Amino acid sequence: MHIIIVGCGNVGSTLTQQLSSEGHNITIVDVDNRRMQNLVNNYDVMGVLGNGASFSVQSEAGVNNAHLLIAVTGSDEVNLLCCLIAKKTGGCHTIARVRNPIYNMEIGYIKEELGLSMVVNPELAAAQEMARLLKFPSAIAIGTFTKGRVEVVKYRVEAGSILCDQTLQQINSKLKADILICSVERGDQVFIPGGNFIIRERDEISIVGTQQKTVEFFKKMGVAVAAAKNVMIVGGGEIAFYLAKQLISMGIRVKIIEIDKERCMTLSELLPEAAVINGDGTDRDLLMQEGLIQTEAFVSLTNVDEENIMLSLFAKSLTKAKLITNVHRITYDEIIDSLDIGSVIYPKYLTAEYIIKYVRAMVNSLGSNIETLYRLNDNKVEALEFYVKKDSPVIGIPLQDLKIKPDILICAINHKGHITIPGGQSIISIGDTVIVVTTNTGLNDIRDILK
Repeated sequence: MHIIIVGCGNVGSTLTQQLSSEGHNITIVDVDNRRMQNLVNNYDVMGVLGNGASFSVQSEAGVNNAHLLIAVTGSDEVNLLCCLIAKKTGGCHTIARVRNPIYNMEIGYIKEELGLSMVVNPELAAAQEMARLLKFPSAIAIGTFTKGRVEVVKYRVEAGSILCDQTLQQINSKLKADILICSVERGDQVFIPGGNFIIRERDEISIVGTQQKTVEFFKKMGVAVAAAKNVMIVGGGEIAFYLAKQLISMGIRVKIIEIDKERCMTLSELLPEAAVINGDGTDRDLLMQEGLIQTEAFVSLTNVDEENIMLSLFAKSLTKAKLITNVHRITYDEIIDSLDIGSVIYPKYLTAEYIIKYVRAMVNSLGSNIETLYRLNDNKVEALEFYVKKDSPVIGIPLQDLKIKPDILICAINHKGHITIPGGQSIISIGDTVIVVTTNTGLNDIRDILK
């Protein structure tokens, strides 16, 4: 497909890298020549210098022949105008990044009136991810499928765990839990494990199952499953607002520390149930005074990645609290992952996942469509949910008889709301949604799992 990406910031560069690697014809547009040329030099893409909201600039980028325009500049208004011009001029599909909470409250109306195909809010997506983690603090990351009926939970195996040095068959025999361990990350290696695979200490495993079955599995392991009762948030930006709003609705006590007095007043008005403290969240004495030792969860959401990382390290040195660290740049992601600072959230990764799911659904016009897409293990593994339509070659055949490519695992089948962790005799029917985990990234259709 011919795709125009307006904006070469964090999200734009991530999309450029991933969509160009999937074989799409990409044209990028930005007012910053240095940022644009950096992407042009590193990837097989075309670049146009200028304001993406300009008709002439979009024409130069080939909007008349484009299938999709994605506007991810730093301005909501520019993004919306880009999409409006593209829709009127080229008639292509359009995706806009919209971050302002005021617009978010009216997003349905805006989407319909401007003819947007999709609207993405990175801060809201990050907050939703964080809220899921605080509901289940033992997890490093959580993804949901089939409208929340199935979860993929990432968990680090600690020393002394009942899982250590056990094969998957032994674990299943001992715990008798209706879940599936679908991927294992060990150092730089990622495995789609079979029954004889042995779990080791410090492995990061991804578990597929219904929420109830997953909770039962962790209880049998002796791992805490209760939600955090109180949360301390450092930084009062948009993610903090969205997160606090969700946590309060879940009955979790929220304390926000924000250095800007005016922003504190705004948050106090918007979130009267939260305790909003005006102060420097990097001040050790202030954190101790506000109850860092007693808090069950600590979320660092300042605008500076280095501050967030240091705050999480400091909290880790003093407390057993669930840690969530927000990071915008991924230049040092390998180093960050080695620091063991709990769950690290990259909003631009979440945004890119939503958009790539939409792009793959556009590409696919056959048997089934991608319903949900998650990247696991530093993008080395994908978990996808496909909706199965008629004439799909996987219908009605026992899984053991399907010629499935290596390193692909069918993890769950949703048949009319009934979730099963499949065995060799399980079959897929028309209208089912099927969850697949694979290291063969880039699948567009469920038929792509077959040899």
